[in-house]
Amino acid sequence: MRWELPVAMTIAGVDSGGGAGVAADLKTFAALGVHGTLAVTALTAQNTYSVIGIHEVPPDFVELQIRAVWEDMGVDAAKTGMLSSSPIIRAVVKSVKSYGFPLVVDPVMVAKSGAKLLADEAIETLKKELIPVAKVVTPNRFEAEILSGVRIENLEDAEVAARTIARDLGIEAVVVKGGHIDSGSRAVDVVYVGGVVRRVETERVDGCTHGTGCSFSAAIAAYLAKGLPTLDSIVEAKNFIHTAISRSYKVGRGSCPVNPAAYLELDAELYRAQRALAEVLERITSEPLSRKLADLVPEVQSNIVYSVPKYLARGVSDVVGVPGRIVRYLGRVKVFSYPQPGASSHVARLVLEAMKYDPAIRSAMNLRYREDLLKAARELGMSVAVVDRREEPEEVKRVEGASLPWIVRKAVEQLGKVPDILADTGDIGKEPMVRVFGGGPSEVVDKVVRLLYKLGNT
Repeated sequence: MRWELPVAMTIAGVDSGGGAGVAADLKTFAALGVHGTLAVTALTAQNTYSVIGIHEVPPDFVELQIRAVWEDMGVDAAKTGMLSSSPIIRAVVKSVKSYGFPLVVDPVMVAKSGAKLLADEAIETLKKELIPVAKVVTPNRFEAEILSGVRIENLEDAEVAARTIARDLGIEAVVVKGGHIDSGSRAVDVVYVGGVVRRVETERVDGCTHGTGCSFSAAIAAYLAKGLPTLDSIVEAKNFIHTAISRSYKVGRGSCPVNPAAYLELDAELYRAQRALAEVLERITSEPLSRKLADLVPEVQSNIVYSVPKYLARGVSDVVGVPGRIVRYLGRVKVFSYPQPGASSHVARLVLEAMKYDPAIRSAMNLRYREDLLKAARELGMSVAVVDRREEPEEVKRVEGASLPWIVRKAVEQLGKVPDILADTGDIGKEPMVRVFGGGPSEVVDKVVRLLYKLGNT
């Protein structure tokens, strides 16, 4: 029987720090739209920098957990993580042989902190008994060296190791992950499937990496559960983990975890930002605010933006703005397009820079430069920074897109924080401008309304 969602299973350990093991796997399953189930093999007491205790689950109970899920809802695909010992590995092998579900093996041997998660005697059991009944195995460089006996220094060596593992251990697909292999600016995985070796790559990005292997193998299992072919599952999982690393967030004092939920969070936050901006645009284009605000629209027109949270934001495409800007037309402000990601370059870059100093600042709006506007802001108790753009260094001017971040940095130097109001006095070919910052578009517009009221315009 097919359920509304495919069923995937993780057979792995519990990371009490929430970064790896079944915690990472279940997040991945949820993000990819499969129902996640689990069979716990071991409990660990660990955080982002150490494993201080391991408690194995009895092998017959591991087998019982798998059986309980299989008999009720079935398993469309599964993955293994920490298996700890030979008896636990054999319990998994018995289950796979009995139920026949496709299995992805992440041959976890050592934790990110350096703690051993697989007994030495169990490595041979893993090689000779578990991998031969699996569909995919996903070793990193060091695990691939142990499984193949091939020393890996480069991608060519990884290709030899992948072929060797497939031949010697009798498995359909091998992924030698490239995170620990020097390949420049690209993160390249060597993939052997069906007798052919391919290289699957993405841009190498900075970010948290604890739980990377867990989430990657879980993603492969999720895509297999959804019915994708093996190679397609691996490619999609590679793209998934790229997002999970690049949109990760810092937590703890050690190796921080990847963020599998980013796959869903980014789209959700962009939608929320669009909806919030749409509500604000309806407000500012309605009377009487529309007519009064028109006086503050600069010659280059205005825009208001709203960024996704800082840990998800990587560029202007992660900031929602107004296509075509907010324009002054027949004495009123007009908007002709629905808010879209990447619709603003200038104001978006200001917000992205401001979030480096204060993650709560996610929105801004640019207005015409007026001295009475700055005076009104100060009288209202708003923090105001004024930057002279004539002081901008030539080396900054020569770099495309560097001027606006420089303005924000100068403002923070003045006040020790991101101001409510940031003004610059302009330069040759650069219109003077006032920017209003806030946590969201409603807060920004509230500040603008207060300024208009103070100016006596409404």
